[in-house]
Amino acid sequence: MSTEVSVTPPKFLLKRWFRPLIPRWLLNERELYYRLPAHSRRTYAILRTLRTLGLNRGSKRKLPPSARSLVFVCFGNIMRSPMAEVMLKRVFAERALTGFTIRSAGLHACPGREAHPLAATAAAEMGYSLAAHHASLFDAQLVQEADAILAMDLQNFAELLSTYPQARSKMFMLGAYGKGRQKGCEIPDPYYGDQDAARRCYGVLESCIRSLADHMSTAGSVR
Repeated sequence: MSTEVSVTPPKFLLKRWFRPLIPRWLLNERELYYRLPAHSRRTYAILRTLRTLGLNRGSKRKLPPSARSLVFVCFGNIMRSPMAEVMLKRVFAERALTGFTIRSAGLHACPGREAHPLAATAAAEMGYSLAAHHASLFDAQLVQEADAILAMDLQNFAELLSTYPQARSKMFMLGAYGKGRQKGCEIPDPYYGDQDAARRCYGVLESCIRSLADHMSTAGSVR
């Protein structure tokens, strides 16, 4: 009578032993890296490395005074970018700033999808409504029509750069308009978070949007 002995592969043992020693932020970065389309991963790795070293000045670029067509971009166009759109439209209306086209879209949007429930709740708490929003897919036509494309995080920015390199000069990070410690920040996707994560995200968004409006107001007055 023979007895089979189960042998654990050495590769599995190494992963089991060493995984707890890997910092959580590095595991998160690995997950973000592989979530990106293959053609965008190298660009993301370069941007992330430069940012870590404090050398990624491109993420702090501001819009030119001539920009009149703005598109906010995130992953699915159901949380961050639609809120940025409605916020800026309201601020511009309050300041009687006209002649602008403001839109939003998602790099991986399912066209027609409604705003995420967490987003709708957070928006309502701040006095905004996303009830009429339906997701739009970002495409080459929007690239052509836009004067400025504002990404929420480095994943969005890397995918935009690698997919539409000819429009690099039109691409900006919304976090360039952050204030204090938020200046140059990314605006993380609250999709996998809870209601508080959505609230925090929208608080940062509102600060950036008002700063962007200040910039565009000043730029418009000196054209």
